[in-house]
Amino acid sequence: MFDTRSIYWENDQICMINQIVLPGEFKIEHYDNWKDVVAAIKTMVIRGAPAIGAAAAFGMAMAARNSRASTVETMQADLQVAHDQLAASRPTAVNLFWALKRMAKLVHGKNWAGVDELRAALLHEAQCIADEDVEVNKRMGAHGAALVPQKATINTHCNAGSLATVFWGTALGVVRSAWEQGKDIHVFVDETRPRLQGARLTAWELKQLGIPHTVFSDGASGHNMRRRGVDLCVVGSDRIAANGDVANKIGTYNLAVVAKENGVPFYVAAPWSTVDMSLMHGDLIPIEARGEDEGAVIEGGRVMPEGSPAGNPAFDVTPNYLVTGIVTEYGVLRQPYAVSLRKLADQIEAGER
Repeated sequence: MFDTRSIYWENDQICMINQIVLPGEFKIEHYDNWKDVVAAIKTMVIRGAPAIGAAAAFGMAMAARNSRASTVETMQADLQVAHDQLAASRPTAVNLFWALKRMAKLVHGKNWAGVDELRAALLHEAQCIADEDVEVNKRMGAHGAALVPQKATINTHCNAGSLATVFWGTALGVVRSAWEQGKDIHVFVDETRPRLQGARLTAWELKQLGIPHTVFSDGASGHNMRRRGVDLCVVGSDRIAANGDVANKIGTYNLAVVAKENGVPFYVAAPWSTVDMSLMHGDLIPIEARGEDEGAVIEGGRVMPEGSPAGNPAFDVTPNYLVTGIVTEYGVLRQPYAVSLRKLADQIEAGER
């Protein structure tokens, strides 16, 4: 049974499962410098919106450890440098900024007695963010599992499991919860070009959990829905706008369109920290563009002619009308999302949820 957190603090180090080398090797990386955490996020040693948020929080805690400041004011200046570089590591996943905002509020939220008190508080807060993520995912999984029939074929895209979170998962957390309830499920795993997070990571997690699955090329989803039968799609998200438009790994929009054409429910599972109520619609979500080599080179070999440019957007936006429901730790939200998201946001702000 796979029960290792994707990121945790141990012996004054930040420990991360290296997601670049999976599935060939299971390796834990150890970091004792916040700048290495920035690099780990950029290079996707750790990826997935909630996991990135936790990494940023632990990165701030490590920045406090790394600081040689003797006064709180000097340490706050050092932490601002770390904050800004962590914030610049990846632009689309709003959980990164949510976690950094929470850490920054702590840094400037009280008159600290000294640097040691601030260091301890930052580590405690980062640990709280990590622990809360696990509980949130399990609550979300329970809500999502109720949407899964007793016997079901589920189509996923990218990796939204334990590796994309601190533990348990968002979309794959729904699958895991349904499986542990004894439901008879089979997962169709989109391979997810160009980084193959589905083929490398989702399939690896499902194998560890003993959940039946089959990996398909991304382009097979329409064929599968028409000829093999798919009961529902469940994907994660890196940012959800106030109107319910969903940013997720590139190819998610394609899957949603094919699901709509074939009458297959399309669900998005994401914690509330993924919702960005400051953006009115998905066209305002920044879309990360990554390097050409990710698309042009596979396993060290170039798969297109030299001189042929390779575009590589990391995410796309699925319009809200293609989304059947948004699964959060507070329950399943339905259309119209501008209303249901606003109502939930107001309840949370008022302390009613």
